[in-house]
Amino acid sequence: MFEGKLVGIYTTSEAGTPMQPRDEVEAITGVGLAGDRYGVGAGKFSEREGTGRQVTLIEREAVAAVNAEGDVTVGEQETRRNLVTEGVPLNHLVDRTFRIGDVVMRGKRLAEPCAYLASLTTPGVSRALVHRAGLRAEVLTGGVLHVGDVVALAEQTAGLPTG
Repeated sequence: MFEGKLVGIYTTSEAGTPMQPRDEVEAITGVGLAGDRYGVGAGKFSEREGTGRQVTLIEREAVAAVNAEGDVTVGEQETRRNLVTEGVPLNHLVDRTFRIGDVVMRGKRLAEPCAYLASLTTPGVSRALVHRAGLRAEVLTGGVLHVGDVVALAEQTAGLPTG
């Protein structure tokens, strides 16, 4: 069991444009984040079949580890992930239901880095982020996400107040 927190929110309305920080964002059931490229169907991979394109998450600890290794430097927003967490083992949330504040999500698959990510950031970033580039998730129960919200497995929070 774990209890972490949401420490960053980033969205952008168009494919390839810089991610913008936000203090809060609406998560829409079955859609994703309000105003984000994948929520409006304008993401680079929006046309592809499959699940897990609604929301992406990455661990602050993973970004810090990549930067500490010294081969490449990447900012949290440069990972192109929507949500940055702290104290959350994202790789273990594939096929698990979790809660961020009042919002319930389901981990669908790992968000392994790709050549497109490298083309928008720094050469070598894809290699540096292998197996630690985060999680792709879907929104099961919408609501507003806020920086500072608690992140926990849904079964950990069942019956507890969310505020």
